[in-house]
Amino acid sequence: MMQAQLAEKIKHSPGGLITYADYIAMALYTPEIGYYMREGEKIGRSGDFITSSNVSDIYGRTLSKWYKRMVDRHGLAAQICEVGGGNGRFAKAFLEEWYSNSGMELNYTIVETSPLHRKLQQELLSRFPGFSQPEALSAVNIHSGLLFSNELFDALPVHVIEKQDGKLYEIMIGSKDGKLYEQQVELNNPAIDLYLERNRLTLADRQRIEIPLSMEGMVKDMAFVLGEGLVVTVDYGYTNEEWMEPGRRNGSLRGYMKHRMFDSVLEYPGEMDITTHIHLDGLVEAGNRHGLDTMAILRQDEFLFKAGILKELEDNYDPNPFSERSKRNRAIRSLVMPSGMSSSFHVVIQQKGLAIKLDELY
Repeated sequence: MMQAQLAEKIKHSPGGLITYADYIAMALYTPEIGYYMREGEKIGRSGDFITSSNVSDIYGRTLSKWYKRMVDRHGLAAQICEVGGGNGRFAKAFLEEWYSNSGMELNYTIVETSPLHRKLQQELLSRFPGFSQPEALSAVNIHSGLLFSNELFDALPVHVIEKQDGKLYEIMIGSKDGKLYEQQVELNNPAIDLYLERNRLTLADRQRIEIPLSMEGMVKDMAFVLGEGLVVTVDYGYTNEEWMEPGRRNGSLRGYMKHRMFDSVLEYPGEMDITTHIHLDGLVEAGNRHGLDTMAILRQDEFLFKAGILKELEDNYDPNPFSERSKRNRAIRSLVMPSGMSSSFHVVIQQKGLAIKLDELY
């Protein structure tokens, strides 16, 4: 069914081609048949990928304690909006920790497009006071608080461009005999030109890169709904300098299905996750224009160290390797060891309407 809808969309598009952004949006978000919109487990061992927050509840509990300190020190409200909450496990750990130790009610909002994930979140979180699920970010109003996302921006649609013989081309998608294919078209999108100019991105010859135009809209919406507070974005990505390294010249667009990586995301549309590394400098630049002051960009393990995760390791020591405490300690190590998954993730911390100094964040 997805193939038929794509073929129809392509057939009625100018030149019989669509952008990669159009393709990704359809493959991931078409109602009922898009990857994130259909039934079927996505996250965890039985799904297609694993996130940090699903390794252990320690991730959500550590951030809960960290944000409680921000509330106590800087007078922020006990109000959180998580954008793209997945299966709800991060929120559950955050809320359990909060209500176990703070004695303060928390308003916890999740904005989620996936019907499956909304259902899972309801099952896990409806018992907590202050939990809500608005239909869209535009329905949220955070006068003071925290906006949090974990692997949100990497799942937004992107355009793909490439430089050949000194010219920039956009990579478009066509369809023939039921098969999708790529086709170069000379770049003719002012929004992409503006993005390259604002971020001072210059491609090397024969280099391909993803252009995250939809990131701008998401950052703008986040800044608009937040009166004052913190924005914490967790994702994997590269700086402009890192994008220019030879190993990145083919871009970062990938597909994941049953924990297997696919270099071509044109295979299995609607059946696999599609992801890219985010533009860290682009995120900062967009934030600056919309009133979000970037305070820090840290590797995830660095942030977790500063947020106090090692204290959890000390408090939960147990010589029995099969105990629940020992399992938790192994999860902590997997999050902070240099060879662990955290080394691939960054935490971007921004503030709006505040004057918190960097050394006051932890």
